[in-house]
Amino acid sequence: MTGTDSSNGHEKSQGLLRSLFRVSLPRWRGGRYSLSKLFFNFYLLAMGSFVAIAFTADFVISTAQRGITDDYARRFMRGTITLIEDELYRTPRAAWAQKIQQIDEKFSYRLGIVERITLDSTLTPAQVAKLDAGDIAIDHDGDIMYRRLGTSSKVLVVGPLAANRNPELSDRLPLDLRLRLLTWSLTGVIFGIALWFWVRPVWRDLETLRQTARDLGDGDFEARSPPARSQLFAPLSDTMNSMAERVQQLIATHRELSSAISHELRTPIARMRFALEMLSETDERAERERLWAMMEADLDELDHLIDTSLTYARFEREAPEPHYSSVRFAEWLENEVDAVRLLGRNLSIRVDTTALPENLLVDLDRKAMPYALRNLLRNAFKYAAKEILVSAEVDGPLILIHVDDDGIGIPPEDREQVFSAFTRLDRSRDRATGGYGLGLAITRRVLELHGGTARADAAPLGGARFTLAWRAQQ
Repeated sequence: MTGTDSSNGHEKSQGLLRSLFRVSLPRWRGGRYSLSKLFFNFYLLAMGSFVAIAFTADFVISTAQRGITDDYARRFMRGTITLIEDELYRTPRAAWAQKIQQIDEKFSYRLGIVERITLDSTLTPAQVAKLDAGDIAIDHDGDIMYRRLGTSSKVLVVGPLAANRNPELSDRLPLDLRLRLLTWSLTGVIFGIALWFWVRPVWRDLETLRQTARDLGDGDFEARSPPARSQLFAPLSDTMNSMAERVQQLIATHRELSSAISHELRTPIARMRFALEMLSETDERAERERLWAMMEADLDELDHLIDTSLTYARFEREAPEPHYSSVRFAEWLENEVDAVRLLGRNLSIRVDTTALPENLLVDLDRKAMPYALRNLLRNAFKYAAKEILVSAEVDGPLILIHVDDDGIGIPPEDREQVFSAFTRLDRSRDRATGGYGLGLAITRRVLELHGGTARADAAPLGGARFTLAWRAQQ
């Protein structure tokens, strides 16, 4: 892997992320919405729904109350109709038409007399039955009342009751209809004002989110959405910012890994190429075996680099969910140290668990935590002169593991930096001792997975102390 390959891979990943962000943008770019259009769409939808619900409710209530209204109208008009009948009965039947015209002039609504047979097509069967029974029949559509005059074939017609016979007022709308129109107009205006003040901050939030998404799609991963003005879009704004930070972090990690790994690969590959050239030029068995051993060591180094880099990238990409289990801590710690004790060769490696309560149970991820501890031990093996001490203690709710060595130690100003990936300090801690600066970075990621931390300090033995701290009971 070369620097050019790393750059190309980084550009490809950025291009993929831009295309993902642009998927949601064409509607905004091609057919951009305006605030007025959004407002009117909301207004028509909400107001139309409100009017439909109101009219439906009015129809249901009117239908339910129709029987009560009819009974009230009959009682209210019965006296008037009876007086009109009395006036007609005092007049010969042949003069009823002339008499009803005289009476009609005294009323604000119309009066008339029609033949009974002409109403069969006008009234419903139920209304006709009421009419023939001597009761008052009401036509709701025309707001007209009918009353049969005795046993004759004549029917008194009263109404329409809502008709206005004043020529000056005949073109005016009824009062109740005018009141309804005024009420609905005021309701529409008030609702529109309220909706405008609600839609405007929503639109501003949509605009800022759209602009942020466009910037991210164009490759500006520093872009962030400002705080939302409406609570409706606050979670979306926070989520987009978190996503942008995560994407930026992933790209930075990818760039860092690509650059560092491409640099680290050059050394073992160059040594292997040199060993191959030397191998082809020598026939001495001892020299050929030495060169073969060098190439095998370089292959092991390449394999370790790739494995460690993949592990670090996995923790950076997405932290796995920890799977806790309780372990007898003192026994677990001694077993983990014994598993790598051979790598310490001639070093004195001691484990001190005397500060722990007897049979202490601690919650940890049995797959991830050993990785963190072994990285600290391998680090101590590289720099210790003679002795390594692994100890543990309980500090309130925390369990602490200390790994001390008697090596050269770490300057105070560099103790936080050593947990960054591909970080080396002075020539005393360079690649001559092996490693790529990833072990301690992975250790800290594992402790963060447990809700704890890893830190560096000065050891009582004179070298470096690395401490793992997390809650003993999760």
